[in-house]
Amino acid sequence: MSVKPEAASALFAGPFALATLSAPEGSAFPALVTADAQVLDLRAAFGDAGLTVRGLLEDWESALARLRALAGDGSRARKPLAEFRVHAPLEPRQVFQSGANYRQHVIDLHVAHRAPGDDRPEAERRAEAAQIMDRRAAEDLPYVFIGLPTSITGPYDDVALPSWAEKPDWELELAAVIGRPAHRVPVEEALDHVAGYTIANDLTDRATVFRRDMPQIGTDWLRSKNAPGFTPLGPWLVPAESIPDPGDLRLCLKLNGATMQDESTKDMIFDVARMVSYVSQTTRLLPGDLVLTGSPAGNGMHWGRLLRDGDVMEATVTGLGAQRTRCLAEEAS
Repeated sequence: MSVKPEAASALFAGPFALATLSAPEGSAFPALVTADAQVLDLRAAFGDAGLTVRGLLEDWESALARLRALAGDGSRARKPLAEFRVHAPLEPRQVFQSGANYRQHVIDLHVAHRAPGDDRPEAERRAEAAQIMDRRAAEDLPYVFIGLPTSITGPYDDVALPSWAEKPDWELELAAVIGRPAHRVPVEEALDHVAGYTIANDLTDRATVFRRDMPQIGTDWLRSKNAPGFTPLGPWLVPAESIPDPGDLRLCLKLNGATMQDESTKDMIFDVARMVSYVSQTTRLLPGDLVLTGSPAGNGMHWGRLLRDGDVMEATVTGLGAQRTRCLAEEAS
């Protein structure tokens, strides 16, 4: 169940954003939220009782023009945001997740996940990881895998930590939302297919990332990343036109008030355009799809402090608002 945001100040960049909201006893609906925390129900504005945010993205160019006009139309009745519950801003068809895309983060993981028997000093292993990152940026391709829409939850929802998850961790990320179908698009055209951006926290159980029963098959992203609620999303879908440079945004995650992640998207190895272009070379990106762009340094493995019952995560990305999620331990079956 989504809950009300605690504050409506400094919502997002630009004059408006999209959201999925509901009244306490009502069904969810697509909304235009203005910078002064007022809400317009887009079902009535578009004359479509079954409209969703993803539906708007199906014809994004036309919808965006209408949304601009609606945001500036003071004659339409609006309601305060505080009256509504905030859900994940949309339900995507496909979720593409990126790993190993922030230089310092990957170096930290390389050190934390050392192979059995690797007793080299930490400085040596860090130097090795730095060389690998330099080579990747110059010669290699992004590392992308598939996530499940069923892992998505709202930006203020409680997150259940499964009883089997021994090392649940946080991973704050910038998520690009696709607004035009994209297949085999070049890097220089990739951002034309991005409708906007939102916040994602791509939780991961570090204990199940690698298969213990069959190490040779590598990572198990189904098990480690796709529990229900493991991807808090939102609160807003902010149009790309309000985010002039996705390569210069600050990501910050606090755990119980203490800053754990605080990094710029400048630290990305592959920027948003390269990521979207890369994914499109293999598959067809569709309106409403999410492309998560990786998480910066400062995860729990780095700090030696994983998520546990009662923890509260507060996450912000420049211009995209803030999440606040509480962790609750799932009862062991």
